[in-house]
Amino acid sequence: MNAKDLIRLGVPPGEATRRATDFISRFILGGGDRARLTEEVAAIVANPGSFTADPLRGAFARALQSAPPPRAAPARYRQWGEGLEAEAVRQMERACQLPVAVAGALMPDAHVGYGLPIGGVLATENAVIPYAVGVDIACRMKLTVLDLPLRELDRPLERLARALAAETRFGVGSNFKPRRWHEVMDADWSVSPVTRENKDRAWAQLGTSGSGNHFVEFGRFTAHEKIQSLEPGTYVALLSHSGSRGTGAAVCDYYSRLAARQLPRLPGELKRLAWLPLDTAAGQEYWAAMELMGRYAAANHALIHRHIAAHLGAQVRLDLENHHNFAWKERHRVDGVEREVVVHRKGATPAGRGVLGIIPGSMATPGFVVSGKGNAESLNSAAHGAGRVMSRTQAHRTFDWKTVKHYLRARGVTLLSAGLDEVPMVYKNIHNVMAAQSDLVSVLGQFDPKLVKMSPPGERAED
Repeated sequence: MNAKDLIRLGVPPGEATRRATDFISRFILGGGDRARLTEEVAAIVANPGSFTADPLRGAFARALQSAPPPRAAPARYRQWGEGLEAEAVRQMERACQLPVAVAGALMPDAHVGYGLPIGGVLATENAVIPYAVGVDIACRMKLTVLDLPLRELDRPLERLARALAAETRFGVGSNFKPRRWHEVMDADWSVSPVTRENKDRAWAQLGTSGSGNHFVEFGRFTAHEKIQSLEPGTYVALLSHSGSRGTGAAVCDYYSRLAARQLPRLPGELKRLAWLPLDTAAGQEYWAAMELMGRYAAANHALIHRHIAAHLGAQVRLDLENHHNFAWKERHRVDGVEREVVVHRKGATPAGRGVLGIIPGSMATPGFVVSGKGNAESLNSAAHGAGRVMSRTQAHRTFDWKTVKHYLRARGVTLLSAGLDEVPMVYKNIHNVMAAQSDLVSVLGQFDPKLVKMSPPGERAED
């Protein structure tokens, strides 16, 4: 009898499966009839309370009682957008089969990820899934509107380019010398062994950006209506996208491996969705580390924007940010009952009613400042960007810099650095993505990129 047989009989993955395997071994070694194994397991699954005191069957029965109830059917989810990758949809469907899953949503920018698809939203019961949060924990968008004159965006752009060169660093292992400082380094980094061991590494990378789809760019921001204290109009703005750097990745790696070890019988296709119960020490440790990585990612953006504004002698007129690749404890109505659940947004933007967010396009297409509509079916979520339509490998096979530079010049965009795998053509049409989620967000303003800096070609993608 293997793991698939046990799941078919209703044994949930994890501790119950381990105890079932132990029971089977002891049953056979004790001279039990192999032909009765299916009948024995089925009886214990059907009524574990009758066997808790049994010397042979008790441990298995008690594990069944404490395990999350097996799903009679997958948790329900709704999809936004058409023509999504078939594998991304299958990843969402598999996530909804987890015994801890209670609801889900798939955003219109969705594409294949590890475990949960990018653009996947999953609500769970008393459990956090490290890979459903993601490798780049708390990756975020930050936009500041500056009091610079609009003529700064007219060519030439040397002054703005010098500011980006002086005040940003990109890629694996990037750092500032001397190091920059932020009060997040005074936080308690001993909340987990990973954050404790990586504190110095985090400090070295403080204020830097990752590789892959991470960027810092200047552009023209048009506010269609009043946003906080900013009046409608057109302004110079700075937009950045990055996360928690190498330390966030180390947190994900450590706790995803730990979760997988604790659920050894989880089917292979669900290994990337191994979870940690929040009422365990490991679950609490990961949660504390994730929260710290959220503060750290915010600090990276704060330093980027603070130093660039100071370099230019500019004042900030509007300051907005939001993050994705995170888990939140929220109250949602599930199966007709409102209760607290853990909402994972992997590459998805919080979009509760009135919540402000930033949804970027690509280096040559607009991004948008939005206000959430609080759609319950999306678990108060929206897309986090345009979403890829092409792998990085295929992008390198398809495009060349001569063609791309002509494309960018025609759109008035100056590119300082990037890889071919991040050119605009590898992304979906952002206008189609926004149209597909008109019931999730309202557009308040538009950001049009003019000067873009990303990680140099050849860097391993960290997004």
